[in-house]
Amino acid sequence: MNETENPPLIFCDLALAQRLERAEMEGNAEFVEARAGVTPASGAAWLPVGGAKAMFDGVGSPLTQTFGLGMWQTPTPDDLATCEQFFQERGADVFHEVSPLADAALLPLLNERGYHPLEYSSVMFRPLTKSAEVAQSGRIQTRLMRAGEVDLWAQTAAAGWNEFPEYADLMLELSRISAMRTAAFSFFAELDGQPIATGALSICEGVALLAGASTIPAARQQGAQRALLDARLRHAAAQGCDLALMCALPGSASQRNAERQGFRIAYTRVKWQLAA
Repeated sequence: MNETENPPLIFCDLALAQRLERAEMEGNAEFVEARAGVTPASGAAWLPVGGAKAMFDGVGSPLTQTFGLGMWQTPTPDDLATCEQFFQERGADVFHEVSPLADAALLPLLNERGYHPLEYSSVMFRPLTKSAEVAQSGRIQTRLMRAGEVDLWAQTAAAGWNEFPEYADLMLELSRISAMRTAAFSFFAELDGQPIATGALSICEGVALLAGASTIPAARQQGAQRALLDARLRHAAAQGCDLALMCALPGSASQRNAERQGFRIAYTRVKWQLAA
């Protein structure tokens, strides 16, 4: 996405972190609601706790955790106890994804209750301004998913995980739910008219959350994710968004692709797990 004007300077402060964390929190809550609507027996649900949301999307789901803890209110022992009960009564491990800009009172609470750090994620952002329509060229084309293509989108997304057969069923299930969200946008990248990659977009208060990036192994290194990223940024700008958000494993190909498109790392988030 080539901008025709210089984007504004944005500082990585609490105000920015609150916007980014809220966008991911609400986008994931929408996913949980979609699962609950499609498969009520899953028990998918979310619970507001101290300005954050504890989400249950099934045992083992990457969305089964809290988002936004300590971002809007000072966390208390009762808040953590409420979260722990929410997950444990559903048979799930207890995870919190915590921003370094969260209230400083959260860290001693986590330590006192027996949590340990599990993994990192880079939270990245870039400002958006209105720009021209996407100029499609070459063999890679991008487009929005059409009616009746939920299964095609889900199968294409899941195929990007073919080298990890242990995740095949999980990724197909997650991808199908993602494509069924009514307020989200699902994109294809096609090579010579055949779907080879996917990307998703959800919007919250002017922040565009980009997720769902997957490319089938045989079609990698051909620019599909670069094209999908560009298409989603332009779509978000056209919808009035002024910020885009991505999360990625630090140092990963996804992070490098985002940085090539003008994303900056706002902060590195830590996932905490309650010891069994």
